[in-house]
Amino acid sequence: MTRSATALARAVVEALLEAGVREVVLSPGSRNAPLSFAAFDAAATGRLRLHTRLDERSAGFLAVGLTKVGARAAVLCTSGTAVANLHPAVLEAAHSGLPLVVLTADRPARLRGTDANQTTDQVGIFGPLVATADLDAEVLDGSGLPALVADGPTHWNVQLDEPLVPEDRWLPTPGGAAAAPGPREWVELSGEVTLEVGDKRTVVVAGDGAGPAARVLAERAGWPLLAEPTSGARTGTHAVRSYRLLLDTELGAQVERVVVVGRPTLSRPVSRLLSRPDVEVLAVRHPGAWARPPWPATMLDAVPGLTGAPLGAAVSGSEGAVDGGWLATWREADRALSAQVDALVQSGPDLTPYAVAGAVSRALPAGGLLWVGASNPIRDLDLMAARHPVGQHRKVVANRGLAGIDGVLSSAIGAALGRPRGTRNLALVGDVTFLHDSNGLVLGPAEARPDLTIVVVNDDGGSIFATLEQGAPAHADPFEKIFATPHGVDLASLCAATRTPHWRVDSLPELEHALASPNGGIEVVEAVVRRDTRRDLDRALRALRP
Repeated sequence: MTRSATALARAVVEALLEAGVREVVLSPGSRNAPLSFAAFDAAATGRLRLHTRLDERSAGFLAVGLTKVGARAAVLCTSGTAVANLHPAVLEAAHSGLPLVVLTADRPARLRGTDANQTTDQVGIFGPLVATADLDAEVLDGSGLPALVADGPTHWNVQLDEPLVPEDRWLPTPGGAAAAPGPREWVELSGEVTLEVGDKRTVVVAGDGAGPAARVLAERAGWPLLAEPTSGARTGTHAVRSYRLLLDTELGAQVERVVVVGRPTLSRPVSRLLSRPDVEVLAVRHPGAWARPPWPATMLDAVPGLTGAPLGAAVSGSEGAVDGGWLATWREADRALSAQVDALVQSGPDLTPYAVAGAVSRALPAGGLLWVGASNPIRDLDLMAARHPVGQHRKVVANRGLAGIDGVLSSAIGAALGRPRGTRNLALVGDVTFLHDSNGLVLGPAEARPDLTIVVVNDDGGSIFATLEQGAPAHADPFEKIFATPHGVDLASLCAATRTPHWRVDSLPELEHALASPNGGIEVVEAVVRRDTRRDLDRALRALRP
């Protein structure tokens, strides 16, 4: 007997519940109606929480944000271009190793290759990085549904034939969902490889998702820790705040070995260090579709073990003697350089993007969540974020799988919804990133709204290009048109259209006051900064020396 679309949809949702999926993000459509009804009925029994978003791209990134903080989430859409709009979020999940579940409704196979409305080839639509299970109404009469992927996205393409609406309400099988996976951490300090602690001048680079093992390794070995904001390792006494600047000094030139944990994506000085032929690089494998690094490295399956004592004598060589041990030298240089950075950032009359990042970092309490946008904000935070004592956990996360500006507001909202017991939720984004996902603020009146303060650094365009080769004076004539792309959008009016509270500030005291006085719910703090001084400011920072 042929199973109905309703029966197949209910079986699919039941399988998600049994696998620990507790959050479903839905974009409305006709072909996905059977799945939508089933998800609604499951939510009515308390088995899952259902979110609705009009825009599939926003829906996909909402699910990414939920998954990033450990809540197993699925995103559900109708057929045709709706599926294509999920592609950015699916690629982010694939490159980050996130167990996102993607449910796409499809027409029956007999309609493929015809002019049937909203019908295209959805099998394999996300490319070779994501396998598709093409499910028809007979699948449950055979071997059942395939298992979900644990370290990457799962795509179930569900063929649904008419009728598309159920004849009755559904009561899912009683029982709680299986335990959802928690946030991913790296393996314990053990492995087949053992390093001699004191034989080479070594630093630990902690990239995105490195986790506490990177910090523990650095502390046990007595090595400097160069930790990105989203590494989960920027705590304790060994984290070096100004490492990005120090790597371009004589001290950086003395590095002989690097142990990489996580995925470093932010800094050209780090990339140059890892590409140096005179530096030994050991990299711990991490989840994601493409885990091979772009620089020569010895790949490790676990964080290495240690033997020997840290470098405690004076470091000397062709570069000249350096007072104190290896770690002590980095600490002293970091203290001196960080003080100069703070003085420079706050020396002028105008609010700078670095000052904004510093203020947001200071406003994040222990137990808080900070979602950071791509381009300049995460790099500004990298230089300005202070390290915190071990145990005062602050979760700093971002979409670093492909580091796009897609869906950042939706991701931040999803992360805040998926972490309800945190102390505070903040987001730091640029103005172009904010505009790119302004649809993320479109929430229906019955949708869950977290407490989330979104700080938008508004310099009216893409200032990251001003810091790159494109921003050189030789390219000044075409720069505004093809790189800076000023938009002139009134963010206050945009926020008013979605009834989102909005503050506009242009000084550090005003920003600190706004951050200290959250209204509750989703709110936007627009920090207005200059773009025409960005290149000079970055040049001045790079010229600093301890």
